[in-house]
Order: sequence, then C-alpha cells, then structure tokens
Amino acid sequence: MEKQKSPSNVPIINLPNKFPDHPTASNTPTVRPGGGWKAAIFIIFVEVAEQFASIGLSSNLIMYFTTVFHEPLGVAAKQVNNWVGVSAVFPLLGAFVADSLLGRFKTIIIASLIFFFGMVVLTVSATVVGDDHRKAVFFLGLYILSVGQGGHRPCVQTFAADQFEEGTPEERKKKSSFFNWWYVGLVGGSTFAVFVVIYVQDNIGWGLSFGILAGVLAAAIVLFLAGVKKYRRQVPVGSPLTRIAQVVVAAARKWGVDETRHEWRVCYEEDNHAKNEGEGQHNLMTLARTNQFRILDKATLIDKEDEARKKRDPWRLSTVGEVEEVKLVVRLIPVWVSCLMFAVVQAQIHTFFTKQGSTMLRSVGPHFQLPPASLQGVVGLTILLTVLFYDRVFVPAARNFTGHHSGITVLQRIGMGLFISILTMGVSALVEAKRVTIAAEHGLSDTPKATVPMTIWWLIPQYMLCGVSDAFAIVGLQELFYDQMPQFMRSLGAAAYISIIGVGNFLSSAIISVVQAGSGGRWLDDNLNRSNLHYFYWVLAALSALNLCGYVWIANGFVYKRVGGNRSINGDDGDVKNSNNINGCYGDDMI
Repeated sequence: MEKQKSPSNVPIINLPNKFPDHPTASNTPTVRPGGGWKAAIFIIFVEVAEQFASIGLSSNLIMYFTTVFHEPLGVAAKQVNNWVGVSAVFPLLGAFVADSLLGRFKTIIIASLIFFFGMVVLTVSATVVGDDHRKAVFFLGLYILSVGQGGHRPCVQTFAADQFEEGTPEERKKKSSFFNWWYVGLVGGSTFAVFVVIYVQDNIGWGLSFGILAGVLAAAIVLFLAGVKKYRRQVPVGSPLTRIAQVVVAAARKWGVDETRHEWRVCYEEDNHAKNEGEGQHNLMTLARTNQFRILDKATLIDKEDEARKKRDPWRLSTVGEVEEVKLVVRLIPVWVSCLMFAVVQAQIHTFFTKQGSTMLRSVGPHFQLPPASLQGVVGLTILLTVLFYDRVFVPAARNFTGHHSGITVLQRIGMGLFISILTMGVSALVEAKRVTIAAEHGLSDTPKATVPMTIWWLIPQYMLCGVSDAFAIVGLQELFYDQMPQFMRSLGAAAYISIIGVGNFLSSAIISVVQAGSGGRWLDDNLNRSNLHYFYWVLAALSALNLCGYVWIANGFVYKRVGGNRSINGDDGDVKNSNNINGCYGDDMI
C-alpha cells in the first residue's frame, strides 16, 4: 500500500482492491466519440431559437398584461417577474432528470417539443379563444413554456460545451472562448427578436408574433435532429443528489471522530479510476485534496467496522474524490447567493425600463413609433460588442500582464459585472428623476397617458450599462458553474446559474411589495409621472453596493477546482501558494 501526504496530515492509503464497487469507477459518465465545433454549431442553433422565442415573449410581456389584460403596473411587473422566476428555477428539476435519468440529449429533445407546444397554446389563446377564457389559456401556455425551458436551458449549453475537451491548456482556452461566442449567438437571436417580434406585437398583432415564434422553434428542432450523428453524448450516471447525500451522511456518522488519534489516521482512496472506453481526457482527471470544509473529510476515515466489510458502504465511507466533489458544490453556494442582486437589477429591463419608455417621445421619422420594448435591443448590441472586445482585445492584453489563460479570473469577471450593475441603477435613477421633473414642468404629472416631451434615447445609457454588466457577469457565471461543478453534475450546474436569474426575479417581486407597502404605493404608482420610481432605483443601487462587498469577501476565499496535484481546472499549473483568490490564485485557504 502506497502512502501519500494529505493536506490534513492524515496519511492516505490507496486500496485498489479493498472495495471494488467504487462508484467513481462504475458511474463515471461514458462519453461517446464525436464532438467539436461541427457538432456544437447544430446545438447553438436550437439554443438561439429558444432564446429568440423567450426574449420575443418576455421583453414585451408587461405591455401585454397592462394593455390586453389591463392589470395595474405593480401587479403586471410582479406577474412578469414571477413567470421569469419560475422559468429560471424549473431548470433545477430538468437538470436532475437529465443527469440522473434521460441524459442531456434526450432531455433537450423532449423539452424542445414541450416548449414548442406551449408556444402553440399561446398562439391559440391570442387568435382563437374568446375573451372569457383568453387569460386562462394564455397562462396555461405560459407555464407550459416554463416546463419546456426547465429541461432545455440547463442541458443545451452543457451539451454543447461537452463537445470540447478540457484536458490541456489549449483546449481550456478554446472552451473559454466558446462560452463567449456561445453568448454572442444567444444575444444575436434575442436582439433580432426585440427588433422584429416586438414590432409585430405592437403594430400587427400578438397572435401573429406568437405564430412566428412557434415556427422558428419548429425549424430549430428539425435542425438539431439533423446533427444527431455528430454529437458526443454522455450516459446518465444516477442521481447526483444521492452521491452528495452519501458524503454528508458518512461525515455525520463520524462527526465525533478525532482524526489526530492513531486509530483514525488512515484515510481511504482508490487509485484505479475509471478509464471507460471512448471517454475523453477530462474524465480521467482526479481531484486534489483541499483543506476547505475539512469536516467533510471525516467521511473518508476508515474505522474497524469499515475494515471488517467486504464491500464498501457508501453511506459510511466516502473516497477522497467523492468528498472533493461535494466540496465543489458547497463552494459555489455563497457565490450563487451573492449574485442574486445582480439578477434583481437585470429584472428591471423587461419591467420598469419598458414602462418608462412608453411615456416618452418615441418618434423615428414622421411615421414610425419605436416600440418601447425594442430599446432592449441596445442591451443585445452592447453585449455583442463587449464580448467581441473582451475576447479579441481585452483577454490577449490582460494575459500578457497576469499570465492567466483567460486574462483575468472568472470571479474577477463576475465582480466587474456586479460593479457595473450598481452604475446601471444610479444612472437609471438620475434619468427617471429628470423625466419626472420634465413631466411636472409641462403640467403632465396628473396625465399618465400623455407623452412626456423627453426622447426615449435618454434611456440608452442605462440599457448599455445593463449590456456591459451582462457580458461580464452572465458569461462568467456560465463558465464558473460549468467548470467548477463535478462532471456528473454539470447540467445541474447550468441550472444553478440560471436559477440565479429566477430567484432574482422573485426577489425583485418581494422588494417591489416591500417598497409599495413602505411608501403607501406612491413610489410605484400606476401613474409614473406621479410616482417616485427613481427612489426605488436608488434602493436597488444601495442594496447592490452592499451585495458587492459581500461578493468580494466570498470571492477572495474561493478555492478553484484542482486536479492531478496542484493543477487548477481554471488556472495555470503551478504551486498552490500562487492559486488562491479573486486576484488570480487558486489554493486551499479557508473562507
């Protein structure tokens, strides 16, 4: 038996034949050959179509609620936030199904069909159903879409990223670049939807716009199936939550163990990791031990009862690799929480920003009125330009200074996005205060349907800042929750980052309710010319600033995934002392 030195100074004993039923060996996902950009391009198209449909619907939904269903502004905003929230939380269930039962490929197909059916129901509600039942049928279709998105969103991006290897620095660079270009494709689809679909909704009819979205989804499903022979697929390995629970239970059962005592000094690890035929290099990576959350290390200690067993009980004894996988998940939870306020800020794009624009001058030429929601296209265009600049100019320049393969760390990228979101709320508050002042100067404070003599282009700075912050934070979160999750939980990782948007929308609804109650409804009145929406924006700016302080503290203690000794999945080979925090290091320091 070979002994190795562990971070906790407890010797590791490799027992390759002691417990032959090691779940890592049997449950490591088998990867079928194929992949690369030739496969990823088909997957990108189906995601672009889904984004086209989602943005084409959600970006103008508040206008549908206030003009077709005649709901009050606050109620309409919360309806939109709640639907977006549900649609972004359902992916947690979809990811679980994909990782444990169906696999990502089958889940994408089923979810896409459900999503298409939901869009058909919306089309029927707007064109066939009478006024008495229109609202009920509309909400039925709306939440069928949520179910479809729940299976689609966590799997498509992960399935596309799985087409690339990550076993070498060069491959990791390609994958990091892939996340940028993937997001460019999504933004391109959503921007086209904002400019085209919203125009149809405001000037021709909602039923036709829903029909267009359904047709695009049908075409994307056909195209996705056309690339079926090129895809690199993984077989589901069982419930990821069970493996997490086993580690927690095993550690709890040895809670009182003093690991410094001689009889407890033997840790368990196996050296015969799975090498299934056809799997890629990234499946052969072994996680290095870390000193963080060391209470979980107790799950690896072998006692006399473990030694007496012929077969390992995973509810009593875990391998070092299994414990480190659970640590990866636990490390991401504080980051998840600290990004919720960013999602609250982004939720204002498709609610109050749109209503602001509807009160302002929107003339483009003598005969064209710009739909207020179309200004969301500025966000998409800004994201496109920002990502292109980031990938082609910023990263190569920063790489020369930092030596990091991505220029800056993924946590630094997210942090920059959070900081810019604070500026977004500050600028939004100043512009809204200006709009209310102009309305008062022209005697329009009590005329909510009158057009305030202030051009809608005043809103462009806040939309642009939203785009820049999105390009930093969202792309960063995508990469973080893909790279830092255990491989068998990557669909769940994608769902986790998406759920930030969902919970952030729920949080936005909660803040709206608190503000309405605290201000007696005056801050968010249906008459925007009499309300104090800018005060609400300042509250969000202050909350975001406090949140950023917490994020910086969390990020400085974050420990990136390390494989094969001191090599980090998200960093460079080298000493642990050079690998720890938001400043570009990745080590084992404790939070």
